[in-house]
Amino acid sequence: MIGTLPTVDRRSTMVDIVLAAHDQPDVQSALPFLRALLPAGDLAREQRYRMAGDRERFVVGRGLSRLLLGQVLGLPPAAVPLATEPHGRPVPDAPGATDVGFNVSHTPGLVAVALASTRDVGIDVEDTARVITHDIPSRFFSPAELRELHAHAPAAQRSAFFDYWTLKEAYIKARGLGLAIPLDQFSFHLAPPADPTLSLDPRQLDTADSWQFHLASPTGRHRLALAVRRAGADARAVRVTWFGAPPP
Repeated sequence: MIGTLPTVDRRSTMVDIVLAAHDQPDVQSALPFLRALLPAGDLAREQRYRMAGDRERFVVGRGLSRLLLGQVLGLPPAAVPLATEPHGRPVPDAPGATDVGFNVSHTPGLVAVALASTRDVGIDVEDTARVITHDIPSRFFSPAELRELHAHAPAAQRSAFFDYWTLKEAYIKARGLGLAIPLDQFSFHLAPPADPTLSLDPRQLDTADSWQFHLASPTGRHRLALAVRRAGADARAVRVTWFGAPPP
């Protein structure tokens, strides 16, 4: 096997993030190994992707997820049972696994997998070279986020856009509700170097203080956001591991 994975322990409150640059040679060479971990259902899903890059990113994300979950649950990777919740969130479906959660995100050049001792974990990665049309912020950001975005200097607005975008994606994925959560009913606030904070519309039956958020730039062209429910009053440590070499 090529690549490194962390040793994970379901009793730990740490969040593990595993990153892979799927188009780099060492990860490409690991694709047959990762594909061999997938059961028939995953292999059928792989074939539904039309583009080769999308198929590779699916194999890397699902293969790494199964390796991590298998380690936590004491099962062979292909034998880890996965279920899909009503709004599309995949979760481990093994007995006693309700305290284990994972989430996957991928974009051209990067795959990210998050594993935590809570179902409420979400991760998003974006390629910051993507085209942003002028109407995207007004369609997907809250009024408060739009005001804060436009308060940035013009040269800083593109970077701030990806902070808001990845945070919102990570949060709705961590809630397990996807776009069933109206995007204007929660707002992120940026005040670096402090961590982002969240405010919620009263209609959202959630508590902002029960969450923690993490922003990072794992490569020169990618932005990453993590959303995870705190372990009680305590913040969770975040550990990042590269499977294979980071891109140059």
